[in-house]
Amino acid sequence: MNWLMRFTYWYNRMMAGRYGSDQLSIGLMAAYLLLIFIANLLRLPLLSYLALALLVWGLYRIFSRNISKRHQENAVFLRFWNRILQWFRTSSSRFESWRSKTLYRMNDKKTHRYYRCPKCNNTLRVPKGKGKIVITCPVCHTEFVKKT
Repeated sequence: MNWLMRFTYWYNRMMAGRYGSDQLSIGLMAAYLLLIFIANLLRLPLLSYLALALLVWGLYRIFSRNISKRHQENAVFLRFWNRILQWFRTSSSRFESWRSKTLYRMNDKKTHRYYRCPKCNNTLRVPKGKGKIVITCPVCHTEFVKKT
């Protein structure tokens, strides 16, 4: 039996009945690496201690035998993490919507003008080059005069 197989056997026996790694412990280790890198880069010893605390917390969670408690902690973390991911997903779709609208307006720039209704703030598209016109908002029926 070589040393690697002996180590694997020892590790498997030691981890029997323990919680092991999950998303929260992996996140804690990633935060540790990031903070220790920033602390060394900026020479901030306080940040190093914070990173060390994250490392100890992550290792405590991995080697813990209280599986139900660690599972609950991970569930709370995943709810929080999924909210953050959902915000990024929706903000990227909002950005795509804004980008496509802006591209459409740029292509329309020579032939049309865009105005906002003073009452309901709705965006209205009117043809360019007609002089002073009375624009009626289709939503709130407010009339206002603009030059195209």
